[in-house]
Amino acid sequence: VQLQASGGGLVQAGGSLTLSCAASGRPFSGYAVGWFRQAPGKERDIVAAIDWSGDSTYYADFVKGRFTVSRDNAGDLAYLQMNSLKPEDTAVYYCAAAHSGYRESYYSRIDEYDYWGQGTQVTVSS
Repeated sequence: VQLQASGGGLVQAGGSLTLSCAASGRPFSGYAVGWFRQAPGKERDIVAAIDWSGDSTYYADFVKGRFTVSRDNAGDLAYLQMNSLKPEDTAVYYCAAAHSGYRESYYSRIDEYDYWGQGTQVTVSS
């Protein structure tokens, strides 16, 4: 499956952005999806994850209550709604997919993901 992330940009602190991840090549419904981010000089970290159905989700502590992950299997899309953005949220954001079949599983480790999008830059100014 091929992934294309989009929706990044420059936003002021306290603002919002919605990232999209468009999948192609295979039915998206058989894959769990994760959103990761990587700031300059830092490791790539999990931000949020969602199982194939959208019923089970995971959030890193630093985004709980601010970010929401969702998906639209009919449209082969996943989303990351980001609210109350902070300067420390500045990073390149990546979407990733892991083949899970129809298990209600999400994944939080980088090595659990099979496919990656190219990343989209999010910059939050203070």
